[in-house]
Amino acid sequence: MATQPTRSPAPPEAETPRRSLGYAWFVVGVLTLMYVFSFIDRQIFSLIVAPLRRDLGITDTQVSVLQGFIFAVFYTFCGIPLGRMADKRSRRGIIAGGLVAWSFFTSMCGLAKNFAQMLVWRMGVGVGEAALSPAAYSIITDYFPKEKLATAISVYSMGIYIGSGLSFLLGGIVVRLASTKDLWMLPLVGGVRPWQVIFLAVGLPGLLATLLLFTVKEPLRLGTKNTVASAKESFAYIFKNKGTFLCHNAGFGLLSLVSYGSAAWVPEFFRRVYHWDIPKIGLVYGSMVMVFGVLGIVGAGRIADAVRARGTLQANMLVGVFIALAWIPVHFLLFLAPTAGWAVVWLAPACVFAAAPFGIAPAAIQQMMPPTMRGQASAVYLFILNLIGLGLGPTAVAFCTQYVFGRDNAVNYSLLVVAVTASILAAALLWSGLKPFLRSLDRLNLWIADERG
Repeated sequence: MATQPTRSPAPPEAETPRRSLGYAWFVVGVLTLMYVFSFIDRQIFSLIVAPLRRDLGITDTQVSVLQGFIFAVFYTFCGIPLGRMADKRSRRGIIAGGLVAWSFFTSMCGLAKNFAQMLVWRMGVGVGEAALSPAAYSIITDYFPKEKLATAISVYSMGIYIGSGLSFLLGGIVVRLASTKDLWMLPLVGGVRPWQVIFLAVGLPGLLATLLLFTVKEPLRLGTKNTVASAKESFAYIFKNKGTFLCHNAGFGLLSLVSYGSAAWVPEFFRRVYHWDIPKIGLVYGSMVMVFGVLGIVGAGRIADAVRARGTLQANMLVGVFIALAWIPVHFLLFLAPTAGWAVVWLAPACVFAAAPFGIAPAAIQQMMPPTMRGQASAVYLFILNLIGLGLGPTAVAFCTQYVFGRDNAVNYSLLVVAVTASILAAALLWSGLKPFLRSLDRLNLWIADERG
């Protein structure tokens, strides 16, 4: 029998009825737009690697530190205290503060004169963006009944792919417009290069978008009659299921490494190997990410639900294994494509697989954890996922290009080596986690039975 847990009471259940679903969906739309802005500001880096290297005098590895590692460190570590703040203070205010911060620091990236300055501004972008999702999830949860919550959060999560796609699409357009001059003279700023204009252009709209948040009313905090597990109890339960958590978090973390590493360097792959210009890359890659990214995250979830409905309880993990294995031949076909046309053909399934894990991975966490511990377990998962994927993915590719192959136009081989290695390891870890996952479900059933007395 499980030990009787020590818990603190959850917030009392609100007696006031929720607002209309129509307004709730409006709120989701506003928050999704904020998410879109965050990914535009985050991903625009990938389109301007070449001019950044030239004007700041930096290497691929330094670019990857700015693009992924330093952002990920501040994004993940600041997400925990900002998430706690969202439980106590105005969530709308936290999001507004974060939006102003990351938009301001994105614009400041356009004024950076060297690597150190850009490093500081990217830290600020990471801190600002860390404020969004914890508060947004909390607001959405308080606006929707539980039977519609998953759909609402899925719509919000689509902001990842809409934002990433738009960062390439709009970024390509801005690059084309900004590149009509070698030097732009701006009021109060002076002469700036085209890539600096891009940072200023994508950062300023976010500041204006803050006004939209005034249309979002802070909802009542709705709780349940259940209790919330203490951090000590949650981590003790996670430790009892360490085999499952290790295989799950590391396995999906490695798939995230492939996704983030590819997103960071695929634009340079098309520029260096096939000599495409940035506007063309933005149009093609942006369209692919928006269409096939959404298809991937929705499709993987539906497949996992169908497999689970047939009695395979570890369906989310099993679909993760399939994604890792099926992705391997796509890596070879994409990064060794003889022409740009064939590379575009194989970019479509690559975008599907890149997005697919991000729905089934958190679903597996929700499935195996007691209701009172799911939030804390999800926080651990997201912490590890972002450190491995966003922190190491772009840097691993850059390291291979600079130190293993030693030439810029070998970025396709670097992408291939990193992607195939990580995919194989991910498949092995997720496969190894199938039986531990079933044992974790058994422990969950015992925990529930014990709770019911």
